[in-house]
Amino acid sequence: MAPHALDDQPMGDGSTLDKRTQTGIQVIVVGAGFAGLTAAIECIRKGHSCLVLESYRNTNVQLGDIISFGSNSGRIFQRWPGVPEKLAPICHVSDHITFNDWKGEHIYTQYWGSEEENFGKRYNGHRGEIHKILFDYAIEQGVEIRLGQQVSEYWENDDEAGVICNGDRISADVVLGADGVRSKARTLVLGYDDKPKPSGYAVYRAWMDSAELAKNDLTKDMVINGDTHTGWLGPDIHFLAASIKDGKEFSWVCTHKDDRDVDEGWSEPGDHEDACRILEGWDPAVHTIVRMTPPEKLIDWKLVYRDPLPTWISPKARISLIGDAAHPFLPTSIQGASQAMEDGACIAVCLELAGKKNAPLALKAFEAMRYDRVKAAQKTGETTRDKWHKADFDRVKKDPESIKLKREEWILNHDAEAHAYQNWSKVIAGLQH
Repeated sequence: MAPHALDDQPMGDGSTLDKRTQTGIQVIVVGAGFAGLTAAIECIRKGHSCLVLESYRNTNVQLGDIISFGSNSGRIFQRWPGVPEKLAPICHVSDHITFNDWKGEHIYTQYWGSEEENFGKRYNGHRGEIHKILFDYAIEQGVEIRLGQQVSEYWENDDEAGVICNGDRISADVVLGADGVRSKARTLVLGYDDKPKPSGYAVYRAWMDSAELAKNDLTKDMVINGDTHTGWLGPDIHFLAASIKDGKEFSWVCTHKDDRDVDEGWSEPGDHEDACRILEGWDPAVHTIVRMTPPEKLIDWKLVYRDPLPTWISPKARISLIGDAAHPFLPTSIQGASQAMEDGACIAVCLELAGKKNAPLALKAFEAMRYDRVKAAQKTGETTRDKWHKADFDRVKKDPESIKLKREEWILNHDAEAHAYQNWSKVIAGLQH
């Protein structure tokens, strides 16, 4: 079939494009998750053209359950007019989390208030609902998103890069692989196929209506008083539950040991009996939550990981991995989505500053700016999990603050866009030596 240049394609309604200085840089983004949508929106903000290719055939898919965006990504939302106002009514509103041990005895209550004031707004809500807001905003800004697109191959040469998608060859100046933990773009970047590995843990998770929980004496206090956030910690297991939308909806996750191979399935329907077996001896309130979860709402999700990549960019630096494709995060980091959004904000700035003729330099600078930060943020997922799962609870009772979630300034007070502008010259100088 004949090749398609990106500038031959319509870009939304074009209503916002002519208000910006156009750079002439053409970007293909593979994947319309949070990394891909952020990269696309930010590229439009910086005057680049952007085409997003997504394998899903429609936008009605309710993706997952609860997802958290820290202050570092919250400030990216704040730059998108109208988005914070749409997020506000669907996001969790609570200034603390209550930690119990596995038997239900209170350990510690951690408050967030001052941290939010210092670092900025955070957003926790249903993944699918937040995703739909970003998806619609991207369309409004002039991003073209094609659904039902199966990318079978990535390619590059000295002058351009592209993909083979549904049999068509599509070209651009750069391609961003935002196609998740099972990314095809990783093969091109690495030169071989690195399969995901079991992390040794899995998660039972659910999102559901809270009406029945409100009727039960063991669970009603978690939903009838508005939004709440509660955690139970035990030997090699932690269970987190949150009510949302003024207590009308409820989400929970249970992280536990699981050594099954990921080839058995990455995500599958959950089993109530197995979940309760894993939680044997735990607080009856936890068992009530599990038992009252509708069968169709319970998901068994294997936590997979990949070895840290030596690089995120292809040999000719025309293709870059972003988000989970580059750096999968454990949920206990509470930073996977935020770091994916930081990737999108940073790479759009780098492309703007490098210019069309130096697009490969932009991708190299992006990696140099982001690599060490992301690697350090990834480690926080392991340290938090181990702090909870390997805790000596006799010591925890003497020092309850030891199980606090760290709210670190270097992570939460970061501005990816401003950082890219401020550090561009220094990073470029380093790359040229």
